[in-house]
Amino acid sequence: MRRCLLLIVSLLVFFTLVPLGAEQSTATPIIAQLTIDSAINPIVAKFISEQIIAANARKDRALLIELSTPGGLDSAMREIIRAELNSSIPIIVYVAPAGARAASAGTLITLAADFAAMAPGTNIGAAHPVSIGGGVQQDKTMEAKLVNDAAAYARSLALQRGRNLDWAEKAVRESISSSAQEALDQRVIDLIAADTGELQKKLNGRTYLRQGQKLTLTTTEAPLMKIEMNWRLQILSALSNPTFAYMLMMLGMLGIFFEIAQPGVILPGVVGTISILLAFFAFSTLPINYVGLLLILLAVVMFILEVKVPSYGMLTVGGIIAMAFGSLMLIDSSQPYLQISKAVIAATVGVSAGFILFASWMVIRTQSRPIAYGQEGMIGEHGRAESDIHDAGEVFVHGERWRARSDIEIKAGTEVEVVKLLDGLVLEVRATNDNPKVS
Repeated sequence: MRRCLLLIVSLLVFFTLVPLGAEQSTATPIIAQLTIDSAINPIVAKFISEQIIAANARKDRALLIELSTPGGLDSAMREIIRAELNSSIPIIVYVAPAGARAASAGTLITLAADFAAMAPGTNIGAAHPVSIGGGVQQDKTMEAKLVNDAAAYARSLALQRGRNLDWAEKAVRESISSSAQEALDQRVIDLIAADTGELQKKLNGRTYLRQGQKLTLTTTEAPLMKIEMNWRLQILSALSNPTFAYMLMMLGMLGIFFEIAQPGVILPGVVGTISILLAFFAFSTLPINYVGLLLILLAVVMFILEVKVPSYGMLTVGGIIAMAFGSLMLIDSSQPYLQISKAVIAATVGVSAGFILFASWMVIRTQSRPIAYGQEGMIGEHGRAESDIHDAGEVFVHGERWRARSDIEIKAGTEVEVVKLLDGLVLEVRATNDNPKVS
């Protein structure tokens, strides 16, 4: 028994260690390749920063960022640049494919790379800072501070990587933009390559600096390994889309409105709460104007009050106006990639207004209906006197015999109508001259 156990343990150790030893002996340094084709937001910054750290831990030959971006948030851009500047392995930024651009934040990310390359038919530049962060529009003094800070940052990156300082400053102050060939001629980038294969060949043997020491990059024997966002980051990145975040918020508010208007349905409240929380996460990655957000919240309050307070539609009209203006003001940025589609705003406000009006009409209609069940539902019912009725008697109403009384004597067999429900389940009735159908 001991021999069998020893043999099993030995085999487990053998099959565990041998593959590891073989993998370690044949492992070849790779070049990790990331593809970024979106605005630079906190999720993208987190992905790039984590992959730079992971590539350093694996001791990869280099890390390649294939970039196409209209720009992004300043805080996200600086997180990526910090990761680039603190990387032990060289960072390559390749603006590609043809038709791509590295604008705004993408310009500074490219300047911060050890090796900057572009594909033919691409452009770089237009890095003038815009209003970043929530609140009121920046005044002239604040704008000047932002421009000066960004210009100094761009010059320091260009100086550290040996690139054109004047061009870097003009890209910020004057929003200049250059084609791939112009960028190469002005020493903004290091080379032009049609694809990653040509890029690897042209990078092979080039040098870069680390802690004052000149090192050589060898790329000929290092295969590219594409790394993509995991499903969690992909979902969070999708949530950061301004239009999608706006639709989530509106869905959440409609769900909460319906739950308050019709308590106990539960599903609209659950869906609404989840949507609101996801929208708040998305807004944390976007430059939000809080006045616009408050206007949308005010609209929801008005819609809820419309159900509770008779305003003859005035609260609904006010809510629609507040929602429309709040939606237009919600994103505090002039950049097109951060704007909510006007068509989506018009459609969402229209559908929301229609839904609110329909729901309000249904609630008011339900509340105005006469009570049809329980003791109160007996009032107005017709029946027949089963005996003479004055201070006491019996009637047949709604398929049942009831004790009844009347101020005026009613003969047996007379058609009666229930006027009131008295204590002790006694019906007060009166004779009716019409001839209704008896229940």
